[in-house]
Amino acid sequence: MPRTRHTAAFALITVAALTLTACGSGDPAASSAGSGPAGKGKFSTADVVSSVKKNEAAAKLLPADVRDSGTLTIASSIGTPPGAFYLEDGKTLTGADIEFADAAAKALGLKLKREVASFEAILPALGSGKYDLGTGNFGVTDERLKTIDFVTYINDGQGFAVRDDSKLKDVTDLTQLCGLTVGTSAGTTFEATLEKNKHVCADAGKKAYDVKTYADQAAVWISLQQGRSDVVMSTINGSRYAVSQQKGLRFLSEFKRLDVGFAFKKGTPLAPAFQAAVNGLKTDGTYDRILNKWGTKGSAIESSQISPPEIK
Repeated sequence: MPRTRHTAAFALITVAALTLTACGSGDPAASSAGSGPAGKGKFSTADVVSSVKKNEAAAKLLPADVRDSGTLTIASSIGTPPGAFYLEDGKTLTGADIEFADAAAKALGLKLKREVASFEAILPALGSGKYDLGTGNFGVTDERLKTIDFVTYINDGQGFAVRDDSKLKDVTDLTQLCGLTVGTSAGTTFEATLEKNKHVCADAGKKAYDVKTYADQAAVWISLQQGRSDVVMSTINGSRYAVSQQKGLRFLSEFKRLDVGFAFKKGTPLAPAFQAAVNGLKTDGTYDRILNKWGTKGSAIESSQISPPEIK
């Protein structure tokens, strides 16, 4: 999918919004360009993918036609650091999701033909056969498992962030949001969770919370900065990084953990090979190097699984 002028503009807005308070940290793992996400600075340019060697055992699990073609089409949703985003040039893609997909493909001896697509468009497009797989920090849910297969590679989930002046201390129950405006991304598990549980406020005799959805992640954070949202619901890793880069915001609390995986059409024959590739990356150390680069060691999983049940 060609990048539109809107997408390029969003990329620059996102980087600008998330680097308002950036400063170097002297992280020894980072290049001279600056530190990685954990250091609140520019991103590490450490190359953690090119050294990946082909995993012959995993590659043998690929369907013969895929091995012969050597290419898969991947749809990537571009959000905010540290998952998938554009560098300041508005063209170069990077992030943990990007590197996990590239590393798995390299281990399988495949080349990825990557297209940027909107988060909400990717899963339906997998079903139609437009793409072979997709990435976008897709959480594994029982609803998605009806039509999608997943190969897990990290554990992330749902979290909340607020302005420093908020009286909220945490959110362990959605009734704590009653009467507030919650900003989140369209077509996500966050929107689904909030909409599904709106009744909890009425059940408790309280004013309902108002859900405001945005197509762009940058717009979600801007709504919080400008007071149009009282609280933001987003990914745990993304929220932790975003608030570290913006004055006046703080990460509130985790709400629910979810496994995150590469997404495929239901019944895909590609899942066993990708599972073996991810587990191979754990064995050879690439897996930990990617997590360390992006400051997300807390998202490590013990082993990759194919379409596990939703974490309750």
